[in-house]
Amino acid sequence: MWYKILYGLLVVVGGLAYGLLLGGISRKITARLHGRRGPTVFQNYIDLIKLIRKKTAISHGTMFFLAPMFRLLGGIGVLLLVPIVTKSAILSNFSFGGDLIVVLYFMVFGCLGMALGAADSGHPHSALAPTRGLAQMAGYELPFLISVIGLAIAHNTVSLGTLVSAQQGGILHWNLFQYPFLSIAGFIAMLGMYMAYPFSVVMAPQEIAVGPPTEYSSTFLSFMFTGRSLFGVGKYVLFMDLFLGGATNLLEAFVKTFAIFLFVVFITGVFPRYRTEQAVKFFWTYPVVIGLIDFIRIFIK
Repeated sequence: MWYKILYGLLVVVGGLAYGLLLGGISRKITARLHGRRGPTVFQNYIDLIKLIRKKTAISHGTMFFLAPMFRLLGGIGVLLLVPIVTKSAILSNFSFGGDLIVVLYFMVFGCLGMALGAADSGHPHSALAPTRGLAQMAGYELPFLISVIGLAIAHNTVSLGTLVSAQQGGILHWNLFQYPFLSIAGFIAMLGMYMAYPFSVVMAPQEIAVGPPTEYSSTFLSFMFTGRSLFGVGKYVLFMDLFLGGATNLLEAFVKTFAIFLFVVFITGVFPRYRTEQAVKFFWTYPVVIGLIDFIRIFIK
């Protein structure tokens, strides 16, 4: 049991390092798409160290200080439950039968925590970002759940390990090709999870100067920064397991998660931003209808 905990800590540290690197690459690619030079790809490491070393004298309610921990624990929970390398005693992590259901709960854990934290921030407009975030979450959760439930019914399991095993035997066995419409719905929902353009309605930096990056500072912002990086990697691995057949080694896991990451980055770099009601309307129409095509086909079988 102790070795499992030790390897779990190594997975968290490795996932954080990978997530920070992807964040730096994202900033660099976005800058180049916008005609700017951009920061170094290691800027996120520098920012995290700088935030950890800072102190704050701000005093708010208890939930305000607990919210970043909710975000951090949610990211750690997702990363430790999704199998990174299947049939590996170490990198299969703490996956078990029914782990898919627990992962779905952990994915909303951080978002709800940040929403509760905003209520204790003391800012008169602190409800703007959480309101937008919860509205968008209600939007993308519907097509995402249609996609996940459809795959669970198709393979008769709610175990991520079993879902990955069912996709072995070649690229054409991946759910991306077996159930393309469920996959399209899932990947569209993923853009909302990452607050990628055109669904970056939570921060809206060109519109409002409020939200977690403004309200939090020092160590509390470092917790949120860390949680966001871990969440990002955990969700990349989750979508790899759900749609791209999982991975049988670390190199394959890196290639597949990096490909998903590039998909998010390039979509973000070329699309303008929706308003909140436009984003929710989009999620409840196009990806829902697309996902239902395969969902109905599964039931007809």
